[in-house]
Amino acid sequence: MRQGTVLGLSARGFHRVAYAEWGEGTAPRTVVCVHGLTRNGRDFDALAGDLAARGRRVVCPDVVGRGDSDRLADPLGYGFPQYLADMTALIARLDVDAVDWVGTSMGGLIGLLLAVQPNSPVRRLVLNDVGPFVPKAALERIAANVAGPTRFPDLSAAEAHLRVAQAGFGALTDAEWRDLTRRSVRPAADGGWLLAFDPAIAVPMTAQPIADVDLWPLWDAVRCPVLVLRGARSDLLTAGTAAAMATRGPKARVVEIADAGHAPALLDPAQIAVVRTFLGEE
Repeated sequence: MRQGTVLGLSARGFHRVAYAEWGEGTAPRTVVCVHGLTRNGRDFDALAGDLAARGRRVVCPDVVGRGDSDRLADPLGYGFPQYLADMTALIARLDVDAVDWVGTSMGGLIGLLLAVQPNSPVRRLVLNDVGPFVPKAALERIAANVAGPTRFPDLSAAEAHLRVAQAGFGALTDAEWRDLTRRSVRPAADGGWLLAFDPAIAVPMTAQPIADVDLWPLWDAVRCPVLVLRGARSDLLTAGTAAAMATRGPKARVVEIADAGHAPALLDPAQIAVVRTFLGEE
């Protein structure tokens, strides 16, 4: 694994977007993996390692305000226009004509918004537990999680919090929860541990009333092949929405992941194999 940064531009100046890169830069296919709202690119370590071992170049960015990327000076800038611009800059840095996109939750919506654009570089799209309709209740739950504690005295306390806040990841082993926790925190300057995201990402979410998100017109305009993974207990991607995604627009291939909610962690070899197989198709 290699690490790098690319510059993004907001109304308040430039900011660094960090990313981890796996595999050879000369690989015939490049995969971009983008995480959920409060997560970071290291969520994809297992998937990236698997794909790189099979000849793929895999790039996993930390969306601005998360992980090792910079925080925005103006929290109202945390939104999809900025994320789309930053990911476009990243793709330009990669110097490729096409990418396969794997996106969890927010990362999936970023991929959807890119895929629907004219002359989009997105060749294949994997949406991990997200779709064109997001219920208000699920967004309210996520907003409450973002507003929750972000500082912990030790790693055990951080892990206990994440086991509850991220219960939808599925039936992870104790070792997987420990690894996930270490990738989810950064040491605080005065002791303890901080979750690796800017709490100010919640500002745009609370700036106006939370409502259902309806992107069905965009979904119907997608032309690339799409794989949808749905946690069987998900409240964000409902069974009805997933079923409609299989019959409308790009008519996605839908795979339900048992023992997971929002969103499957993509650590299980069977989940990784589903993604690998889809991305390997022409």
